[in-house]
Amino acid sequence: MDIEEFYDADPRRRESEEIEFGREWSDATGLRTELSWVAATGELYAMAEPAGSVEMDPFGDTRVDDLPTEALTVEILGTVSTRAEIDQLLAGWDGVMEKGPNSIQWVRDRLAAR
Repeated sequence: MDIEEFYDADPRRRESEEIEFGREWSDATGLRTELSWVAATGELYAMAEPAGSVEMDPFGDTRVDDLPTEALTVEILGTVSTRAEIDQLLAGWDGVMEKGPNSIQWVRDRLAAR
């Protein structure tokens, strides 16, 4: 589903606090992926962006292209009830996120192990 379909499917998602756990994850196909947790629903989701959506300028700053919402695909990875639980589950995430291709598998493995 795309990001708008995700929010439209449950109105609580739009109104909820979201905690972001990084934007530099990668999926199995190498797409840049953002990981977020929706407090109201407990959903942990990955949002993949098409390749080439982030570019570096001559000064070393990154620039994100404006993308149509249909290009931002969402996958709900699992449900974690509380902020304390999600913090515990993802402890150390910032040291794993940019370590090679398919880093999001680390999150999948942690969810499966609990």
